[in-house]
Amino acid sequence: MFRVTQFMQELAQPTPLGPKRHPPGPVVIWNLVRRCNLTCKHCYSISADKDFSGELSTDEVFRVMDDLKAFHVPVLILSGGEPLLRPDIFDIARRAKAMGFYVGLSSNGTLVNKANVAAIAATGFDYVGISLDGLRETHDRFRRKEGSFDAALNGVRLCRDAGAKVGMRFTLTQDNAHDLPDLLDLMEAERIDKFYLSHLNYAGRGNRNRKDDAHFRTTRNALDLLFNRCWRHVQAGQPKEFVTGNNDADGVYLLHWLGERFPEQTEHIRQKLTQWGGNASGVNIANIDNLGIVHPDTMWWDYPLGNVRERPFSEIWMDTSDPLMAGLKNAQRPVQGRCATCAHRAICNGNTRVRAWQTTKNFWAEDPGCYLTDDEIGIAKHQHIEAGP
Repeated sequence: MFRVTQFMQELAQPTPLGPKRHPPGPVVIWNLVRRCNLTCKHCYSISADKDFSGELSTDEVFRVMDDLKAFHVPVLILSGGEPLLRPDIFDIARRAKAMGFYVGLSSNGTLVNKANVAAIAATGFDYVGISLDGLRETHDRFRRKEGSFDAALNGVRLCRDAGAKVGMRFTLTQDNAHDLPDLLDLMEAERIDKFYLSHLNYAGRGNRNRKDDAHFRTTRNALDLLFNRCWRHVQAGQPKEFVTGNNDADGVYLLHWLGERFPEQTEHIRQKLTQWGGNASGVNIANIDNLGIVHPDTMWWDYPLGNVRERPFSEIWMDTSDPLMAGLKNAQRPVQGRCATCAHRAICNGNTRVRAWQTTKNFWAEDPGCYLTDDEIGIAKHQHIEAGP
């Protein structure tokens, strides 16, 4: 996760570099239930409005939580499917809060209503993230349900008015990027304090014509908009929290954005970005699915590491006999192609490995989702090595 506002505030008020801080344990994104009342086009868990057998019971969830706490996991993000469809969601969340976890709720928002918003607020979620894929027409098309935008926006408003910290989540694609400016305006009009832009894990574009690829131009335009909007709020002394995810090249792109506007600050921000360190899948980001299967992050659902019913999460997570986990935990990930010769590896850490896996079946091939040009990542033309189809 790339915290844009944090670096913009660093631009406005620089602080000494200081030692690098290492989280005590991984953030765990926990898909507690696979059932969902929507069937969204970009759903990574392929959820549906039906019960899925074999999901962890309440007691099993509690036992796993005990292990996670002993393993110093600081954050639990409770997700789905739609987590509000799990009958014990508030029991789980209240116990997690009582144990001292930072607890987030990741919802589509349509089931937040006057009957349950008080319970959401009283549970004390540290953050409630609600997805909006665009304005009404776009969102309803993506979510495949008419009225889902109005219901989700109502959920945002109810959480805000009940005193819960709520944010908007947006997955950027070629088909909804045109709504991003209006969504950011909506965020301001509705007095929402956080906006999370997630990159879709596109596949199959390879390495050719990178500079002219329409998808990559769309990504760059979206980030320019987000960076400009974030900087405007910081300058006004009213910073809102802007975050991006699923493409760690965003940190390098910010460096180029700064180079055009604040060249005297670029080296300081470069040092801060290097401390951030980019992709943390398999190290500081973990996933447990509804069946108790552990994955390196939420995008690796087709790659099981083990099941918490059979081995504790703490044991699974530290097992580097798995080749993927061994590589992810390596201080120098064995990335190949453009990623191997990129001048900014220390910032992005090879980006999201799952895209390479999906397109080439090679964990370490260059990331086809990197939208930066060879010149921007310091690769001479004669060094370019193609990896994958």
